[in-house]
Amino acid sequence: MDLVERVMTTEPYASAKRVFWIVDNGSSHRGKKAADRLAQRFPNAVMVHLPVHASWMHQIEIFFSIVQRKVVTPNEFTSPDQVEDRLIAFERRYNQAARPFRWTFTPATC
Repeated sequence: MDLVERVMTTEPYASAKRVFWIVDNGSSHRGKKAADRLAQRFPNAVMVHLPVHASWMHQIEIFFSIVQRKVVTPNEFTSPDQVEDRLIAFERRYNQAARPFRWTFTPATC
């Protein structure tokens, strides 16, 4: 079961009217075809692409950087299940300590 399926089949997402998936423009989820695949699989899912060349907006990139440094490095896993277990454990710890991001950027600060 992949992440999207695990999330979309769990409450409150399974019964939500809409669930927004914010994605960058990586090759695995780029363009209308990717959005259509997601919507076909989960009709309440809406894929939203962040602007290209706006990495300063991609808070997920910061999260992935933390995951890279604290979870998957060094890469000494013996199975995909071990990677999944470590990622899930990190997600649980991270969610307990996480605080909302206070966005301070405005168009005037460009």
